[in-house]
Amino acid sequence: MVRKRRPTRKAVRRPQDRAKPATPPRFVGRDASPVLAKYPPKDPALSVRGPPAPAPSAPPKAAVTAAALLSAAAAAPIPLIALERPFDVDDFASLLGETSIRVTVPREDLAEVLRRVTDFMGFGIYVYAISLRPTPGDLLKSFVVELQRVDYDPDKGAWVPFIDKGTSNSPFGPSGTRT
Repeated sequence: MVRKRRPTRKAVRRPQDRAKPATPPRFVGRDASPVLAKYPPKDPALSVRGPPAPAPSAPPKAAVTAAALLSAAAAAPIPLIALERPFDVDDFASLLGETSIRVTVPREDLAEVLRRVTDFMGFGIYVYAISLRPTPGDLLKSFVVELQRVDYDPDKGAWVPFIDKGTSNSPFGPSGTRT
């Protein structure tokens, strides 16, 4: 079977500079806010232009010498902004091992702080007497936690405050003897 060949057609080129029909530009974005239709913008003349001017202060009653100003400035610089770091349980845990610790703990972190103290005491090397009280006037929003290291005295049969006897290079303790 022989196939017949069809004559090829040449592509007809259309002129590029043919005029396109004029269409209005399309709107891109959102419609106008109905709030602005109901509440038109205020007159800019009525807006506040800045902070109110400070009231004139009375002149100082006593003359201040330059030496007094220099000594006051050198004594304690006053920071412009005092930022208080938020309580961090990990920072608190790094304090464990000290003889005495006193921190103010927010209510939401109190359970975790007490858990970490008891876990630390579980090793038996450091034992703390724990004192817990609410901060004054905070309506139980934060608590003062005080830890005091204690040792067990078998003669008294009670826990007594830890007394640091110093350090020694001897593997047998500060006395240097085995007993």
